[in-house]
Amino acid sequence: MAHATSSTERSTNGKNDVPEQPTDLPKEAFPAILKRTFKQFGEDQLTTWAAALTYFGVLSLFPMLLALVSVLGVIGPSATQPLLDNLSSVAPGPAKDILTNVLTSLESNQGGSTVALIIGLAAAIWAASGYIGAFMDASNNVWDVPEGRPIWKKIPVRLGVTVALLVLLTVTALAVVFTGPVAQKAGDVIGLGGTFVDVWSIAKWPILLLIVSFMISLLYWACPNVKQPGFPWVTPGGLFAVVLWLLASLLFAFYVSKFSSYNKTYGSLGGVIVFLTWLWITNIIVLLGAELNSEMERSRAIRGGHPPEQEPYLPLRDEPKTDG
Repeated sequence: MAHATSSTERSTNGKNDVPEQPTDLPKEAFPAILKRTFKQFGEDQLTTWAAALTYFGVLSLFPMLLALVSVLGVIGPSATQPLLDNLSSVAPGPAKDILTNVLTSLESNQGGSTVALIIGLAAAIWAASGYIGAFMDASNNVWDVPEGRPIWKKIPVRLGVTVALLVLLTVTALAVVFTGPVAQKAGDVIGLGGTFVDVWSIAKWPILLLIVSFMISLLYWACPNVKQPGFPWVTPGGLFAVVLWLLASLLFAFYVSKFSSYNKTYGSLGGVIVFLTWLWITNIIVLLGAELNSEMERSRAIRGGHPPEQEPYLPLRDEPKTDG
């Protein structure tokens, strides 16, 4: 859809100080970018898209957890316990209970032959890729571009991003698992002992935030049908989404524990409603971060002389086929 153009953007057209990256934009451009981000968030109906992503997320979450538990199972039967212990840090109470029950059930059912494990892992990755496919459609809506990639290109992207996210989730899980006696042994090996445990207990959290931000940035880069300049290891939208998600999760958990009447209203389904609402809020925030990246790229393109009324602001990966 067409965007309005601010005088700040128009005044820079044709000048030589064109930012090479959206992060190089001058500070005075960001108030207008944030204003457009929230405006376009409403016009693009991203709360509705977030609801669709929540549906696909529920279908994909448990296969992804199955794949994660299968990988962690190689380490040992107790590898998932630190994950369970840390769920309360981000998930609201009822949502934490659901995830805890699922992880515990998946862990107890691990076993069988290597072939069965590989087949189960492959099936879980395929099922989990459904969310990535839905996010590709939502990303195209954010960037206001058509989907031109043929199915033989989309499926490898879906599976590739899913596998990459699984690897990053495993790294994140290992960082959480790497605590207590394990961290103490590592500290003893390098000669730091308990000092290493103390340092790691603090340092792991910013490292985890960077990994999660990179996971979101990977979604932002791989999913839309646009050629973005370079590979963004960390994007402003990704960092914005991570920080906002942490704040929203804490506030939602506080609301659920202090003021909510979900259990009275929905009975035994109260925990499920809280879990779905939390996933919906999560997807809203992730899409808001994608919208921020899109608007920053738009501002950069306009400063480079791109006509404001001409979309898209970046070249497409694949042009849609037309009849004739």
